[in-house]
Amino acid sequence: MVPTKKDDLRKMVTQTTVEMYEELTPQLIQLIEKTKHDDTLTEAQKQDEISLHMLGYVKSCTNEIIIEVLAEILGLEDCERG
Repeated sequence: MVPTKKDDLRKMVTQTTVEMYEELTPQLIQLIEKTKHDDTLTEAQKQDEISLHMLGYVKSCTNEIIIEVLAEILGLEDCERG
């Protein structure tokens, strides 16, 4: 779908945002849980690591949102790997 109005684009981006965050959340939870149970880290180090995981999560989601929305607008397809 190619949006013809700014509101249509906003809806497309919002929908894609929700989908991306839901899709990538399990990976974030795994990283956080692994960090929480890492006995080699101090509590402060654990918090620093979790903050880095969160920043990486937001960055990954943002990149995927941009890619998905642009791909849909431009009619791009995924490459199939053989």
